[in-house]
Amino acid sequence: MKLHADHLLDRLTRGGVLLTSKAGDTINTMTIGWGSISEYWGKNVLIVPVRKSRYTHDLLEESDNFTVSVPKYNEIAKKIGYCGANSGRDVDKFKECKFTAKPAKSVDTPIIGEAYLHYECRIIAKIDMNESHMSEAIIKNWYSGSDFHTLYFGEVVECYITD
Repeated sequence: MKLHADHLLDRLTRGGVLLTSKAGDTINTMTIGWGSISEYWGKNVLIVPVRKSRYTHDLLEESDNFTVSVPKYNEIAKKIGYCGANSGRDVDKFKECKFTAKPAKSVDTPIIGEAYLHYECRIIAKIDMNESHMSEAIIKNWYSGSDFHTLYFGEVVECYITD
């Protein structure tokens, strides 16, 4: 399976990508600008960090999968910004951004039809970040409010490009 890691990493650092989660009938998407893709435990793994305060964190805790949808350059930049600035607790981002929730191939969390590159992932591990294992500089710069991330390790079960 081709992972298109260069596309993913470029978009993570230049505008963000959309992490979608689903629990029951509830779906939500959020913008992420951090993450990595590599091989762990003999599997292709996408790691996504999600702060514990985020609505997506709540949904991921009730699920065993997620999807990541990568938009083309600047095609939906305002919508990416909206999804990063608003909580799914308060608004329906799919409705507000007019996103199309398309069925994924192998997981029950949908992909976003307006994106072109999609990752379907099954959660195989998660790690809560621990302040005692982090440098003071990182804590000072990124976690002044102690809102630490959980790192979700998703085995990439599908990776594909759509029109």
